[in-house]
Amino acid sequence: MDGHDSEDTKQSTADMTAFVQNLLQQMQSRFQTMSDSIITKIDDMGGRINELEQSINDLRAEMGVEGTPPPASKSGDEPKTPPSST
Repeated sequence: MDGHDSEDTKQSTADMTAFVQNLLQQMQSRFQTMSDSIITKIDDMGGRINELEQSINDLRAEMGVEGTPPPASKSGDEPKTPPSST
């Protein structure tokens, strides 16, 4: 009986190991999918913010607002118009 019990224990351990590995792979896959989705949404949001900043700058230019310079963007983009020399 000891040999049979030992074999059952080995099979049970192997089954549990396979189950845990499969579960971890599924979790990793889901985490990667969520991570990719979040990164895509952040990139989209960044693009929308850039478009909004450009629209604001265009509106300011149309209105002739010269007093305050537009805020510097974090991407390092400089304003398209050179500063006026005095």
